[in-house]
Amino acid sequence: MAEPRNRDFLDSGVLSRLMGWPLHARTPMLGSVSGRHRSPVRGSSLEFAEYRKYVPGDDLRRVDWRAWGRSDRYFIKEFEADTNLRLCLIVDTSGSMGFQPSDDSPSRLDYARRVAGALAYIAAHQGDAVGLYCAGKEFKKEITPKRGAAHMGVILDAIAEMEPSGETGLPEVLHQAAEKVPQRALFVVISDLFVDPSLLQDCFQHLRFRNHDLAIFHLLDEQEVTFDFERPTRFQDMEGDRSLLADPSIIAPQYRKALQAYLEALDKAVRDAGVDYHRVQVQDNYEEVLARFLIRRTPKKGGGR
Repeated sequence: MAEPRNRDFLDSGVLSRLMGWPLHARTPMLGSVSGRHRSPVRGSSLEFAEYRKYVPGDDLRRVDWRAWGRSDRYFIKEFEADTNLRLCLIVDTSGSMGFQPSDDSPSRLDYARRVAGALAYIAAHQGDAVGLYCAGKEFKKEITPKRGAAHMGVILDAIAEMEPSGETGLPEVLHQAAEKVPQRALFVVISDLFVDPSLLQDCFQHLRFRNHDLAIFHLLDEQEVTFDFERPTRFQDMEGDRSLLADPSIIAPQYRKALQAYLEALDKAVRDAGVDYHRVQVQDNYEEVLARFLIRRTPKKGGGR
């Protein structure tokens, strides 16, 4: 009998609190069963979509007889068909995701496990299909979206087994992902985005062109942002074998300038592509990060979805 995987990235208390906010898509979805998400096709539900003219063969039960009484014309009432969601989790497992400056904070990959595990659990609990793609230079693991308890176990085991290694190939991976999932899906990318923003912009546009809803959790460490090193430090390339011994007081101004330029370019890329972007420091409480993410996606009452 196989040994059960360690799933300590799942916190039952956190999950029970987050379940109060279902995971919603921002755009209509195409699923295989009925569910809580909007579909681009018309069907039967409680939410009215529009009228269209009656044509022979239409179901007479959908004729609006009040409209006929007012206009002496036959109109059919159409409603939005609700469907289930395909959640595709893309987790960056390149070497830099293993960065952990101290024992007081999780590594980026540990933080990614918590975020991915919680979202997978929430989506599966509400009847949605969940898939997982572990991305390094190429896909290290691909689990296509499915529903069911057994499949959820496979997803959680894969999340537990993720290890950081190698170079990143995120742009190529995202382009492949856009084509691998033929129908509309919610893609959630969890990464340090250690890539030129101009390359990422093309990926974001590709995913959006394919009608996928795209959300990104950009994981940073506090030290990367503040760069508050006080003594000469050896900086190691976690995706290669290079290292650099430098005096932080000398390189800090140039580093902060480069970081600001990178973040501004990334902000423009996600804004132009309509990406649901979340910049997160691994010192942040992941429950609060996810709660904000879920609340922002909750459809406003009376205002459509």
